[in-house]
Amino acid sequence: MIKQILNKFPRKPSKSSDYREGGGTSTSSSHASANSRNSDLAGNRYANPSNVSNSAINSVANVGVNHGNKFPQAVNSKLNGNPLAYYEALPSFKDVPNAEKQNLFVRKLNLCCVVFDFTDPTKNLKEKDIKRQTLVELVDYVSSANGKFPEVVMQEMVKMVSANLFRTLTSPPRENKVLEAFDLEEEEPSMDPAWPHLQVVYEFLLRFVASPETDAKLAKRYIDHSFVLRLLDLFDSEDPREREYLKTVLHRIYGKFMVHRPFIRKAINNIFYRFIFETEKHNGIAELLEILGSIINGFALPLKEEHKLFLVRALIPLHKPKCVAMYHQQLSYCITQFVEKDCKLADTVIRGLLKYWPVTNSTKEVMFLGELEEVLESTQPGEFQRCMVPLFHQIGRCLSSSHFQVGSSLLSQ
Repeated sequence: MIKQILNKFPRKPSKSSDYREGGGTSTSSSHASANSRNSDLAGNRYANPSNVSNSAINSVANVGVNHGNKFPQAVNSKLNGNPLAYYEALPSFKDVPNAEKQNLFVRKLNLCCVVFDFTDPTKNLKEKDIKRQTLVELVDYVSSANGKFPEVVMQEMVKMVSANLFRTLTSPPRENKVLEAFDLEEEEPSMDPAWPHLQVVYEFLLRFVASPETDAKLAKRYIDHSFVLRLLDLFDSEDPREREYLKTVLHRIYGKFMVHRPFIRKAINNIFYRFIFETEKHNGIAELLEILGSIINGFALPLKEEHKLFLVRALIPLHKPKCVAMYHQQLSYCITQFVEKDCKLADTVIRGLLKYWPVTNSTKEVMFLGELEEVLESTQPGEFQRCMVPLFHQIGRCLSSSHFQVGSSLLSQ
């Protein structure tokens, strides 16, 4: 009797898995099979994805028609090292009608939201290869897109990127090491084992941002301040390949989303402040300065007070940390750009250099002398006279230095 009564009530629908920006777990699935693809990405060239069987295509097409973006719940489960029965390749874009391509694109994005564990190279080999091949297909699709990306599609694209890129960075401890430049140069950089997937995701994001089919007014709702901040956090990655991609992506975002420009500059400032006055530990200072070098080069004249404060409060104090050699070339370029744009800043820059002039570090002192030479080349006589006395006092101390590199470097200039 009770069973008959319960059967009259409607069954409670199953809840779909929620997306979390820090790491996606939702995926799409199909019954298609794919050949393994292990070749690395080289530049902007990609190998063509392998074809799937017609029977598999028909099977997946039917699933897409009947169920849209709803796929077996087993695919949405967290990866725990066991093979996923429903994680299989979707059909190629060339094997579906044009009307179905956008729907297939979203399904492939969902499939790529699954994040695999690369700490164990023996886990989920088939699934990892399927995901990487799917990511390559997504890059090709974005690169050849005709027509503006709809807002719903943009949301799915940013969701997939966020699920893969935004993660907690891990690095080997350095508490017992002095952060001198030569220590860091001798140490082997830590390469992220997940790079085979991360690289293609970065390429996808770069193509998406740079695409003329991406409407900045719509995309700014998803590539927002929160997205930019989390992207900036990744600059502390130990993997130089990741930092290089981040540099290019952030520069493109700065160029395309004018509304974000003041926020990006302020966020970079905050990274510098924390690095200078708190931690003196950050892997991406050189890349951030390289971005700023291009930004400073494009500043309109006369310079805004905001930009001059950035020079005084952030750039000049960057001479203070012990590991300045790791980014000094980029820092010197930024400083020189300011003086070339406004010669009246030469006195401020020279006095700033004298303030942070090294006392016992001869290697650092040689770098300062080289930067000073570049600044003086752009200094007008009036500005030189204002800082002449303290400057010559410092030059005199360098000439009497007991270290041969300091004296010989000065005489050669």
